[in-house]
Amino acid sequence: MIEALKLKLGGEAEKLRHELNVILPAEIRRAVEMGDLRENSEYKAALERQQFVQARLGQLTSRLSKLSSIDESQIPTDRVGLGSRVVVVCQDTKVAETYHLVFGDSDEFDEGHVTMMSPIGRSLLGGKVGDLVLLKLPARTRKMKIVELSTIHDT
Repeated sequence: MIEALKLKLGGEAEKLRHELNVILPAEIRRAVEMGDLRENSEYKAALERQQFVQARLGQLTSRLSKLSSIDESQIPTDRVGLGSRVVVVCQDTKVAETYHLVFGDSDEFDEGHVTMMSPIGRSLLGGKVGDLVLLKLPARTRKMKIVELSTIHDT
């Protein structure tokens, strides 16, 4: 999971570096050749895109750095942690729900994905199959039992 995410983010970073170092300078050069820069929308658009690409590249670099510092051997194999897929049953409604714990700065959330720092993530973190976890919400407290767990090591 972590390696796949690193590859995906690395690929995006490489494309952005190419755009920043090759494509955008050519667009800016072309726009400058058109003349008056005060009313040159192509020039302004290229500069704005350049700023956006630089900011996104900074975010990706920071995220890749964080990913590189994660030691998968420190993630428990029998408890809920990063990358775990957890099936819980609400004790009130008897409805099963599936959650997948992801990074807090993840920018793509599929259905059932929750961050480890969200209320659901915090309540599940460290739990084992058979544990009863309490999810404290503003209106009430939900009791959920962990019935199935697959960790990052199982995938």
